[in-house]
Amino acid sequence: MQRTSFLTLAILMALWSGAPRAAERSDLLALSGAQVKGLALKFAAAEKADAYLVATLPAIIAPPPDARIAVAATFPGTVLQMLAVEGDVVKKGQPLAIIASREILTLSAELAGARARLAAASANAKRQSTLNEEGIVSGARAEEAEAEHQQARAEVDEKSRMLTAVNADGVKGTYTLSAPLDGVVAAARLETGAPVDGMAPAFVVDATDRYEVQAQVPERLIGQIEPGMRVVVDGKIEAKVTSVGKVLNPETRSAALKAAIAKGTEIVAGRTASAAVYANAKTAAVSIPRAAVVELDDGAFVFVRAEGGVLVRKVDASAAAGARIVILSGLKAGEEVAVNSLSELKSLALAK
Repeated sequence: MQRTSFLTLAILMALWSGAPRAAERSDLLALSGAQVKGLALKFAAAEKADAYLVATLPAIIAPPPDARIAVAATFPGTVLQMLAVEGDVVKKGQPLAIIASREILTLSAELAGARARLAAASANAKRQSTLNEEGIVSGARAEEAEAEHQQARAEVDEKSRMLTAVNADGVKGTYTLSAPLDGVVAAARLETGAPVDGMAPAFVVDATDRYEVQAQVPERLIGQIEPGMRVVVDGKIEAKVTSVGKVLNPETRSAALKAAIAKGTEIVAGRTASAAVYANAKTAAVSIPRAAVVELDDGAFVFVRAEGGVLVRKVDASAAAGARIVILSGLKAGEEVAVNSLSELKSLALAK
């Protein structure tokens, strides 16, 4: 009877002192009512996550090779007028510069002569054909006249094509460089009044709807980042991984990554950016506030609400993205984790 009374008194004293009633567990950090009140603990529920951050990489935005076109100054001459400068947004066919060239005058004169010869050859071929039909001349002579006619036509077509291709004005002796596509002028290497060499790269125009993100993947992440993964540039621009190099740079110990940016996005080529690469999460992955994760001796931990205190739970955490972090394993959706007073909880856990 005396033994029973002693046990009852012990239980009452424990309840009165606020000791936890939950069964003892090795991962339970027991907290008294006074401790909970003093810490003013706040909790947040883990939410199901569809994707997680693999890495955030420094990157640069640039057009892919097939989206950058050089505009050559076909004929030597002098820049008469500049109509576009670096940074200008241009439409396909829009004039970029007007160049005065003596070769345009020469080619125009040659075209005029070729047209005169074509007219004469055409008339002669027609006459020889008629005479052949009347039996006055041989068929060979008519065929020879027709061959000269075709040769004269080919000469006219070729010279006309050359002048048309450079938007030439034969009377003024000028030709016009124009934009080969809708885009932005990435480089303008001409100056008004300056001489121009034939075939010199006068302008470079980048397509505005085909930019890509270029970054370097560290050796430790090789195999974790794959084509098709989602990329967010500077927290707002959507892109998708198109390729990841299989060969490491011996100096940087990294491989090249490229990601295509969605069309229609306004981009400034050449600027540096931050590229966040995401992978699809497994079914069990959850998202919690970044502040809920602490680092202890052997990894990342969270403090899960439990009866009589909190459970010290080791988790597999991804890289943090903004204010939240994805937990790949160790935590279930709906479980609540502490989001404040973590330094105090950490101290208590280490002292346990």
